[in-house]
Amino acid sequence: MDFDYYRSNDGSPANNTRQSLLASGWRPFHRELDWGFLWHLLSHDSRELSQKTLNLASNFADILGRHNYAWWANLLNVVSDNTRYEIEKFWNYITPDPQSPDHRYKDVLSTETPIVQFVSRSSIPIDYVLNRLQEITVLRVLHLLARPDIITQYYSERDFYFPVEKFFSWERLDVINTVYAYWSEYDVWLQIDPYDRGRRQYTLMARNLAPLINKATYDLAVMLSGYQSRVGKVHSQFPIRTFPEDIQNFTDSVQQTILNQNQLAVLVHGEPGTGKTAWTQAVAKEILVPLGFVIFILDHDAIANFVPPTYLERICIVINEADNLAQNRASEVAQYNNKTEHILSLLDGTLYQSVIDDSGIQMQQRLVVLMTCNTTERLDPAMLRKGRVDLMYEFTQLFV
Repeated sequence: MDFDYYRSNDGSPANNTRQSLLASGWRPFHRELDWGFLWHLLSHDSRELSQKTLNLASNFADILGRHNYAWWANLLNVVSDNTRYEIEKFWNYITPDPQSPDHRYKDVLSTETPIVQFVSRSSIPIDYVLNRLQEITVLRVLHLLARPDIITQYYSERDFYFPVEKFFSWERLDVINTVYAYWSEYDVWLQIDPYDRGRRQYTLMARNLAPLINKATYDLAVMLSGYQSRVGKVHSQFPIRTFPEDIQNFTDSVQQTILNQNQLAVLVHGEPGTGKTAWTQAVAKEILVPLGFVIFILDHDAIANFVPPTYLERICIVINEADNLAQNRASEVAQYNNKTEHILSLLDGTLYQSVIDDSGIQMQQRLVVLMTCNTTERLDPAMLRKGRVDLMYEFTQLFV
């Protein structure tokens, strides 16, 4: 019934939308005969093919053999809507469907765009900034992929395609129903689903998205402090070579350990003004960013709610004033929060490795945690155990 409505009513919403698609550059997709596909049907489904062929021939025989109509009326009935519908059904059977995603691909990365931020006084924008990072990653991957090989859309019983030579940007593409795009060189599919008020969901599917994600997230950094968040690049005011010689030697040890270990925790401590925070910024920019690490600079509230995104292969977490975070649980103040347990499980890896989600991307992650504090006396003793904090160093000279 829906089919008849769409086909017969020229002023219907479906017809107007179809005209809108055509006006915006979309073209009807015409299925072509594929001899290989037809041979496959003959070899593996010959009974069904024979039955459908005989049914179509029977319909033509009934139309042309009617005795109560003139011969020219029978001939005109051959091109009627009902007959054309039967022909299209048969043609769609003997021709291959347009290419579509293989939903068995395990590497899936999805984002809604644009991301909407909801922040209240009782919450921090951790979800927003992580969603924003994922949105930037997907959009950067699409920029790296550039122009696809095919772009298709199905609407009102018809397949449409967009000429790729006329493609300019995804934002300008008219999306009425689900849109699919494919890059054969990378074996990557994109699915676009429209939402209300112009919002969309982009979903990338591939056998292996890791190389593209690593390129897309290069030099990205996330800052989350209080009610402010930012996704951008790491800025370092002081190069490593400007630090005292002993700190430069310690930095060399840190760099070598980063290259040798998949997980590393570094703690530097000293009086205020000795350059601890400036050093973490310099290490992040000069050592970690060139190695492909995404930098997260998190405050106390953010780290208490942070779980490393599974689609990122290399992550660095910078925590300043860690003595206010992982406080000794024997103290009365530390007993009113679970931040110490959270950071301990983060350093152990149990926080994000104990449960694996079958869907989406699961990277073999490398994690570097850089922490600063004024004194180690208030830190929980469990945090300083061997295997949790790998390298420690005291900054003793004032840094200007």
